[in-house]
Amino acid sequence: MAVRFCSTLINKKMKNYLKYENPYKGTIKNAYVQIFEEKVKMLCHKTYYEMVLHSFCRNKNDIYTYDRIFKLMRTKDLIAKRMRREKAAKRNAKNQETNKKSKMIIENPEQEYVLPSGFSDAVLEEVKKLPQDSINNEILRRRDMRDVLTFTIDPDEAKDFDDALSFQILDTGNYQIGIHIADVTHYVSEGTELDNEAYQRGTSVYLVDRVIPMLPERLSNELCSLRPNEDKLCMSVIVEMDQQAKVVRHKICRTVIRSNFRLTYRRAQDILDGQDTQINNTHLSTAIITLHQLAKQLRTSRFQKGAINFESPEVHFRLDEHNEPVEIFFHNSLDTNHLIEEFMLLANRIVAAEIGKKKKDLNGEEKSPTKPFVYRVHDNPDPEKIGRLSTFIKRFGLHLKISSNSKTTHKHINALLDDCQGKSCQTLVETLTIRSMAKAVYSTDNIGHYGLAFPYYTHFTSPIRRYPDMMVHRLVSRYLLQSRALCRHEKEELEEACVHCSECEQAAQMAERDSIKEMHAKWINNHLGEEFDAIISGVTEFGLFVQLTDTLTEGLVPIRTIEKNDYMQFDEENYCLIAARSGKTYTLSDPVRVRVTKVDVERKLIDFVLVER
Repeated sequence: MAVRFCSTLINKKMKNYLKYENPYKGTIKNAYVQIFEEKVKMLCHKTYYEMVLHSFCRNKNDIYTYDRIFKLMRTKDLIAKRMRREKAAKRNAKNQETNKKSKMIIENPEQEYVLPSGFSDAVLEEVKKLPQDSINNEILRRRDMRDVLTFTIDPDEAKDFDDALSFQILDTGNYQIGIHIADVTHYVSEGTELDNEAYQRGTSVYLVDRVIPMLPERLSNELCSLRPNEDKLCMSVIVEMDQQAKVVRHKICRTVIRSNFRLTYRRAQDILDGQDTQINNTHLSTAIITLHQLAKQLRTSRFQKGAINFESPEVHFRLDEHNEPVEIFFHNSLDTNHLIEEFMLLANRIVAAEIGKKKKDLNGEEKSPTKPFVYRVHDNPDPEKIGRLSTFIKRFGLHLKISSNSKTTHKHINALLDDCQGKSCQTLVETLTIRSMAKAVYSTDNIGHYGLAFPYYTHFTSPIRRYPDMMVHRLVSRYLLQSRALCRHEKEELEEACVHCSECEQAAQMAERDSIKEMHAKWINNHLGEEFDAIISGVTEFGLFVQLTDTLTEGLVPIRTIEKNDYMQFDEENYCLIAARSGKTYTLSDPVRVRVTKVDVERKLIDFVLVER
């Protein structure tokens, strides 16, 4: 069944039509439904409400108003995606049963996403039964690397350590580097209640004041977490690298490791800078310094090949004991952030190339067809969007050359990002450039990753918080360690899973952005009447959007408050407001001084007025 929603009758070729009435508002909505299967019966409006309700809420006791349902119905793409999920769920009775038991809440009725709250009793019961001592039975089946120097580097507050690095110098002078990833799929068997719940969630969600995990805490923070001085099971990429950061050989295998040190990015940076006075371990210092030098070469090579350097300070909030924001600050990446990033990228692309790259025999002919796999893909940018961006940035004295060659375009985009550094328009230009790019998604169709300039790329390194990584671990195990192929229906399910996980990721990003907006609103609500420096970040016919320079908090200056004794004209082509009498112009990236006048925390809306400097 294909569903279309429209306000007027625009397709007279449809076979059947239904009209639905919204009793909540007393208005009429038209929903035209084309029936492709003769056996599908026409649905009355009440039945259809229940169908929509079921696809958005797995707990039948949860209540949705008709108004909420119609808001969901108006988003036709979202409805279609939910219906595809229903089709996939019907193939698995256990998965369908899990859907009914899962606890779901609506984080924001105006947003089209739901966030999980807690785990079902069935899931928690499975987790309790997971054996604590299963590692002992696995050691003989794996490569034992417990005697090799191994450490983790994570944020200060992290508890789920899903990756570690090991380091040793070989007799040849080369380096053996182990990129070890928690073997989550050893504990989470396919088709179990736990696996179905992880699939439905798709990813962990990192809100400002809390984390909504993909896996229960006993797994994410205990059994699978690569905590120091504990034997842990991993899926690992072992690489031999020379001093020029060239990979001489590699191996993907199951391992057992024992982390010697749990480091934070700051502590590792202190070791790198020679300022750490607590650990004082020569072998660890040598490892971190050497890995840093190799990571710098990997990073340089990546940008030379066309990777785009999207890096800007991250906004963070300092919260009090009630999870209320008391301070907004920025976090700039350290060298140790880049160190971990480069080796995780290396593992991801090695795994993707190992599976996806076509193998050839001695005669140069392909040995076998490419195996179905989960890739992380990023399409080339739309030339039309790049053209609009090039035209738009000229008002700031910036230029973006447009080329049909993707590598040349990479180079010009990086040049643009470098040129805007330190200028008032920097944040705006960076945001618009990102919006000109395609979204990275999961797919079985490998088209490469434009932003990273990798022909083969996947997500392998975060199975504790991303379900696609678990899928990749299972496929790697199946192809490389068991030499088994996928059957036809499994290939179809793999693509459906990719679509589902991409949707889950986008919903998580939406929730995380809303969480940040909410914290901005809560913080500035304590500063009503205060003045701040800002820049104009958007111009519309109803006012100016401004962004505070010190905190990146955004809000609106309503047009009625700008020039009370003048008439404001909106120049859409030049993105500016012009006072009809005085001729004063307000345009993008102009510095302004504003005062906070109104805050709606629930709706995350902030109003400012302009004040004279």
